Amino acid sequence: MTQITLYNTMTRKKELFAPLDPANVRMYVCGPTVYDRAHLGNARPVLVFDVLFRLLRHVYGPDHVTYVRNFTDVDDKIIARAAETGREIGQITSQTTQWYLDDMAALGALEPTEMPHATAFIPQMVAMIGDLVAKGHAYAAEGHVLFAVDSYAEYGALSGRSTKDMIAGARVEVAPYKKNPMDFVLWKPSNDDQPGWDSPWGRGRPGWHIECSAMAEEILMKDLPEAKKSFDIHGGGNDLQFPHHENEIAQSKCAHPEGEFARVWMHNEMLQVEGRKMSKSLGNFFTVHDLLEQGVPGEVIRFVMLSTHYRKPMDWTERKREEAEATLRKWRRLTDGVEPADEPEPAFLNSLCEDLNTPLAISHLHAFANPTADSTALTVDMSTSINGSPAQLKCCARILGFLTESLEDWEWRPRVISRTVSIKGKADVSISPVLEKGQQSSDDHTVDDEILSFLQERDECRKRGKYQRADEIRELLSGAGIQINDAEGGLTWEKLPHFDPAKLEALK
Repeated sequence: MTQITLYNTMTRKKELFAPLDPANVRMYVCGPTVYDRAHLGNARPVLVFDVLFRLLRHVYGPDHVTYVRNFTDVDDKIIARAAETGREIGQITSQTTQWYLDDMAALGALEPTEMPHATAFIPQMVAMIGDLVAKGHAYAAEGHVLFAVDSYAEYGALSGRSTKDMIAGARVEVAPYKKNPMDFVLWKPSNDDQPGWDSPWGRGRPGWHIECSAMAEEILMKDLPEAKKSFDIHGGGNDLQFPHHENEIAQSKCAHPEGEFARVWMHNEMLQVEGRKMSKSLGNFFTVHDLLEQGVPGEVIRFVMLSTHYRKPMDWTERKREEAEATLRKWRRLTDGVEPADEPEPAFLNSLCEDLNTPLAISHLHAFANPTADSTALTVDMSTSINGSPAQLKCCARILGFLTESLEDWEWRPRVISRTVSIKGKADVSISPVLEKGQQSSDDHTVDDEILSFLQERDECRKRGKYQRADEIRELLSGAGIQINDAEGGLTWEKLPHFDPAKLEALK
């Protein structure tokens, strides 16, 4: 069987992945708190672990992988949003959950096997908290129940920091009822205006950390004996290492000291935009929905994200988006009508099995798409096709979630050449043709690429103040039967009835 190597945050090294039960590989990834749209950074763990999910399904079989990603639908942020808007909490969480599902589907992410909502597991959370209290790992104080960090000697093992360092580097809530500043809330009281459930400690609601511990146990470990209360992989963004994942480990291992909880911990690095941290104050903050609404195809977003290894910071840039769109258009043309190969090229699969090396995997796809590429290093046999290996391209791309049927329609939408949120928050110029699906042949694509090349040059001239040359390009294209429509929100172009490709060729 194919061997997979994964970097384990807990041990700080790559390890050969050996599932507890190859017939049921189990993975839990922390999902969103559903109070607002998912921003671009929220999409990165979804896509990283979607690739891992696809790889595990390929290696162990689609019926032998259980992937759980939760929805946190009880949280102070949700309560605050309800107070701000005057809407019911249920309305907010329901709508936001659907937004999230729609946006992630647009990025080509498969739905996990299970998508539990925290509010459906309150009894399990109450039971786990009661167990921790009984074992001396938690205590009640002023309507709260808190985990006693001092009771767990291994606290800090995941993040590699001492308790003293964690206090210095974290925003620790100072409360008189805490025995230790690092003690964290398992249960908190609710007033009449807040959601709440009955418990031995009064009406209240769970803390954030206990939610994932309880859901993971109920879905992935419920029927296991005490000594085997473990599952294979726990994932999330590296911002969750501390305190969230550190606290999950403390709760779960104190509740079930004979088990391991999660055997492999995986964390993706964060995202920035044009070399800067994404933030509202910088004006470079945008959601997945923003990009989709601007016409950036979900498959393109996916490509840009996966072009960087998950353990390295990912920089979203306009140039990367343009290159990704051009690449995917080329690949879709090459594989149009081609049946995918039955099995992926081993070298491609091995790259993914080496700690999800998606950049290397994508380099294999480029080789499959380029018959003139030097494929020796990739051990790809290109000799069977003058067009490289389009069957392998389609087969392997689909393991990464590209060139799938669910994402195929975007190629016929208006193509976006430059549309992004700038530092000032204003969208740059977009360049889009007016197309209908099925309208173009391969020759048409070549012509369109030539037109877009002129339009990109014109856009650059306008940005640099070379307005005379920009106007000249507009007139030349007009003479060939290309109409340009400038507007505040972007730019579109279309071929008029008298379009003459020969005149366009003469402009080159």
